[in-house]
Amino acid sequence: MKKLVWLLALLPAMALAQAPFDGTWVTKMDTVKVAGKPDVYVVADGMYSCEACYPGLKIKADGTDQKVTGHAYYNTASARVVNAQTVEVITHRDGKMVAKRTLSVSADGKTLTEDFINYDGPTQSTGKFLYTRVADGPAGSHALSGSWRPETKGSTLSADLITVTYHQSADGLKMSSPTGQSFDAKFDGTPVLTAGDPGKTMAALKLIDANTIQETDTRQGKITDVTISKVSADGKTMQVVDHDKIHGTEMTYTAEKK
Repeated sequence: MKKLVWLLALLPAMALAQAPFDGTWVTKMDTVKVAGKPDVYVVADGMYSCEACYPGLKIKADGTDQKVTGHAYYNTASARVVNAQTVEVITHRDGKMVAKRTLSVSADGKTLTEDFINYDGPTQSTGKFLYTRVADGPAGSHALSGSWRPETKGSTLSADLITVTYHQSADGLKMSSPTGQSFDAKFDGTPVLTAGDPGKTMAALKLIDANTIQETDTRQGKITDVTISKVSADGKTMQVVDHDKIHGTEMTYTAEKK
């Protein structure tokens, strides 16, 4: 669910006035479903480990900012045990704060709530993700430790993270987002840089049919996502299936045209 704002890039090859993807689209959060590998965390022996991060992150859980390598969006990270149920994780890039995540486990240990603030865009983006425990962590570890399955009911994202605007031409598509990201891509599969994206995501588009587009995203030379998006016959909704190649998950959702 961590990356939702970048998953709606699509298009068809029709006359401009009839272009199915033209306009502004908003994700319906109550339609989001996620399947696949759970997120795994371990907090034990003074260390914080996040297998859900890419690449995997393992740092001291003492609140100090520590250098990390291989991550597209940050190069230092800190983890702090707030109390027996809560851990705070903060990331920076070149000294500038990128994001703050607060991971809180319920008293019964069955539910995880992740509240986050993203500082990378023109304005602060916020969200809340909910998870259900599917496996316990090691004996004696922090309550956060274990495997967690996303539960989309009750999860929220600020409007800028679920809104995207497209302008379609006969041979390509322009995308822009309130998060400050944009691209201008052709339907020939040539990768183009997503402007405003600190992770330097490359997007390549392929027209499947008049109402369906495949987008393949790459970052740091690796395919991160393959997304299939299809606009309904009446042009009012768009069905999206995102295959997250990095995390081994599949996310589906519906977006509505404003």
